[in-house]
Amino acid sequence: MKKYTYTEKKDTRSGFGAGLSELGKNNPHVVALCADLTGSLKMDAFQKAHPERFFQVGIAEANMMGIAAGLTIGGKIPFTGTFANFSTGRVYDQIRQSIAYSGKNVKIAASHAGLTLGEDGATHQILEDIGLMKMLPHMVVINPCDYNQTKAATLAVAEYHGPVYLRFGRPSVPNFTPADQKFEIGKAVLLNEGTDVTIVATGHLVWKAIEAGEALAAKGISAEIINIHTIKPLDDAAILASVKKTRCIVTAEEHQMHGGLGDSVAQLLARQLPTPQEYVAVNDSFGESGTPDELMQKYGLDAVNIVAAAEKVIKRK
Repeated sequence: MKKYTYTEKKDTRSGFGAGLSELGKNNPHVVALCADLTGSLKMDAFQKAHPERFFQVGIAEANMMGIAAGLTIGGKIPFTGTFANFSTGRVYDQIRQSIAYSGKNVKIAASHAGLTLGEDGATHQILEDIGLMKMLPHMVVINPCDYNQTKAATLAVAEYHGPVYLRFGRPSVPNFTPADQKFEIGKAVLLNEGTDVTIVATGHLVWKAIEAGEALAAKGISAEIINIHTIKPLDDAAILASVKKTRCIVTAEEHQMHGGLGDSVAQLLARQLPTPQEYVAVNDSFGESGTPDELMQKYGLDAVNIVAAAEKVIKRK
């Protein structure tokens, strides 16, 4: 098992803020819109440096999406910023009709996704957003794993022409990917080669998958670990190449079991290479108030559950 280390933990929303600030300096077409959560989205630096390109729309998320769609017509590259719940569920009609339908070049930056929003509770902990967004034609869906990758993804989506959903979070997580990485939309990252089981993970579950891989290695089980930072378009080739070796797979995500990464992988395998699969995800449940670590443990989104899923799926070969 390849050894991964980190020197610090950082929140992925700050990676977005750093990327947006860099874009502000280097790309005059980039503009930012926020729904009264500038500090929470770490958009402060962009706002201070480029007040003429920052639009505070207040608690009017649907209006924000409409304004962003309109700005693209004049050649701007708008980044909208609010919590993932308000970036998707509250404004789905506006995204569908004004952005996705006509392929507008809007970047929907969604923070505080999943259970790790923590104490804010179930009404804010959206676990359906990946499913909602990946079903929209033309929409790219990205869920990076740490600060460095979120910053790199932010820079990359500005270069991509078309609507993008960029998902990230509030908690500090291990920052282990290279600071100088080149983010390739739709290109998975192989973290560890293995022969017994494939583990594909996204977002905060990537580090948990690494921890699970170490625990499995101690048991003599060789896990191939893949970071799926782009859920749509999915890197079909990387997944198929891996399961041809291992003949079984575990998917891990901070999202509902229905509609997320696991469903995308299952559809791929059903069409091209039927393979035993186990899911590490929230099983048809809303969240609740609690610390991020408590919630991840309670809802089975940790290394222990990834190990258990891997051992289970290996028996199904």
